[in-house]
Amino acid sequence: MVVVGEVARQFLSSIYEELHEFREKRVRFSPSAYLKKEEKMKSVKGFKDFSGESAVKRAEIKKIITESFENYGFEPAETPLIESEKFVKGDNQQDETVSDIFKLKDKGKRKLALRYEFTFQLKRLAKNKKLPYKRYQIGKVFRDEPVSSNRVRQITQCDIDTINSTIKDEAEVLAVVKSILDKLNIKFTIYFNNRKLLNEILEEQKIKQKEQVIREIDKLDKLGETKVKKNLKKFKVDKILSIFKKPESYFKKYKTYKEIQELKKYLNYYNIKQVKFQPSLARGLSYYNGSVFEVKTNSSKESIAAGGSYLINNIQSTGISFGLDRLEKLAKISKTKENYLVISIGQNKEAIKLAEKLRKQNKNCMIYYGKPSKALMYANRKGINEIIFVGKKEIKSRKIKVKDMKTGKEKFVKF
Repeated sequence: MVVVGEVARQFLSSIYEELHEFREKRVRFSPSAYLKKEEKMKSVKGFKDFSGESAVKRAEIKKIITESFENYGFEPAETPLIESEKFVKGDNQQDETVSDIFKLKDKGKRKLALRYEFTFQLKRLAKNKKLPYKRYQIGKVFRDEPVSSNRVRQITQCDIDTINSTIKDEAEVLAVVKSILDKLNIKFTIYFNNRKLLNEILEEQKIKQKEQVIREIDKLDKLGETKVKKNLKKFKVDKILSIFKKPESYFKKYKTYKEIQELKKYLNYYNIKQVKFQPSLARGLSYYNGSVFEVKTNSSKESIAAGGSYLINNIQSTGISFGLDRLEKLAKISKTKENYLVISIGQNKEAIKLAEKLRKQNKNCMIYYGKPSKALMYANRKGINEIIFVGKKEIKSRKIKVKDMKTGKEKFVKF
């Protein structure tokens, strides 16, 4: 085997050292004790750690989302994770999502709960704000519900809301959706409807238990027609499903369809083509009183964003929420920022000076104090773009060696 260059020789040397260390440790290794320790360290079911590439990707997605939110004039807000149980439940205690809140008590035995979304906290945030008030929030929300591969109990939500909104603002919210998903290279379709239209249809059919029936109709895409029809038989209204199979032109006879047309007009102004009218769409929460939206992709059954219009402190508002966890699985983004690893070969002061200079140029930089061979292995594992050697030789010549980790090419630049 031919080994080219000192760097390659050091790299192989470090591999032999690590193998030797592993053999030494293996003698003292106890599988049963290790497994018991691992069991104690496991995260609670439905909660996850994020590190390495996953954490880097999530941070990049959050950055893209934040920039898009601010581009459209939304300002940041932060709210507590814990609120009084009564406030969290609000006026929508019959909603399925509200029934899944995490409940807890403090030392004073006060009934508290973890927030399950951000919208209810807007009641407090929006007070005395100059209208329209446009806010965004990115943070954790919690649901005490069954866990599956696509459903966890701690979710990172990314929300925007406009307090004192019109149909023009609803279109703008969907323009933000397009801006973000285009940047993340996610193909999508925005499904939309209007709760007023659903109410009109149900009133025409003289259906009294409107909220319960709407909840069942909203499950069409999740449960399928057969199951939903069976559920609607309880209310003796299963024949209503035939209405939602009719072409869009059929719904023009309803008064509320004018709002559908108005929204479509403004979506066209924003050049949003990936939209589809879905007359059965209701969204689960009962507080929606106007347009409702659900954003889907062919790659996933679950929605990646959803929202609609509602009242906050008796003021018409609209908003939408993205799930970061689902975006992470679908986003196709590459990290292009320069990454450097400065290797100090006994020249710590100069290595620190160089690293600080790179950081002032907004370049990501780490310093490695130790053997160059191990530094190379570290750089490979961390996906670092370029490494810089700082040793006596470099200081004396006032030239530093920079190695491109992808191509293996080396160059010398002035210190």
